[in-house]
Amino acid sequence: MHEHETATDKLRIIMGDEGLARLQAATVMVFGCGGVGSSCVEALARGCIGRLVIVDKDVVAPSNINRQAIAFTSTVGRRKIDVMSGMIADINPACTVIARDAFVLPENLEALMSDCFAACNGSIDCIVDAIDTVSTKLALAAYAQEHDIPLISSMGAANKLHPECLHIADIHDTNRDPLSRIMRKECRRRGIRQLTVLYSDEEPVRTAKREPGRERTELGTASFMPPIMGQIIAGEVIRRIAGVGC
Repeated sequence: MHEHETATDKLRIIMGDEGLARLQAATVMVFGCGGVGSSCVEALARGCIGRLVIVDKDVVAPSNINRQAIAFTSTVGRRKIDVMSGMIADINPACTVIARDAFVLPENLEALMSDCFAACNGSIDCIVDAIDTVSTKLALAAYAQEHDIPLISSMGAANKLHPECLHIADIHDTNRDPLSRIMRKECRRRGIRQLTVLYSDEEPVRTAKREPGRERTELGTASFMPPIMGQIIAGEVIRRIAGVGC
């Protein structure tokens, strides 16, 4: 019944032959294979991106199971890039995967990017930032601006419950999001003129303080928020590359 079907049939209908060809020829680099990043990578693989560069240093932990596409009881303890690579291959065997087991810091970003560019024959069409470290997010934004590479950066999903409050915007147009506030201030200070982000303007859920006397509260994450964020970012990347629906 399905012998003549292919994995690209439904995508071709909406993207067209030219759009599909652009996706298959594209290289997308994703920093972070956590809640946002793993779902983003999954959607990019299903969207026929031809080459994916994934970067993560972490291993799957039991606490990841509530929100990460690669987190199962069977994958706990395994490197995230290994599980992610296997998922990509299972979804889209034609996709070339370049995986780097690296914890990215501002100090090693240049060397990592040089290594990845060399592995990609000098071509990276888009970067997705799905990491948590503010200093690295800023270094990546500065790098993308300097080298004129499209970048979309995920802001925080912690203590958020309403996907309808998510928006893609320039960092300088964000509001009511604690991480975006920090990023906005630092972008101005560092001369980062433009940064596309996905953020939520939902007021964060109030949670208990971590310890008596501490100002910071416990951060929780709903099972659905990071995956939805990853899918939204993937959608933005796919539309831009295909030139459809922009």
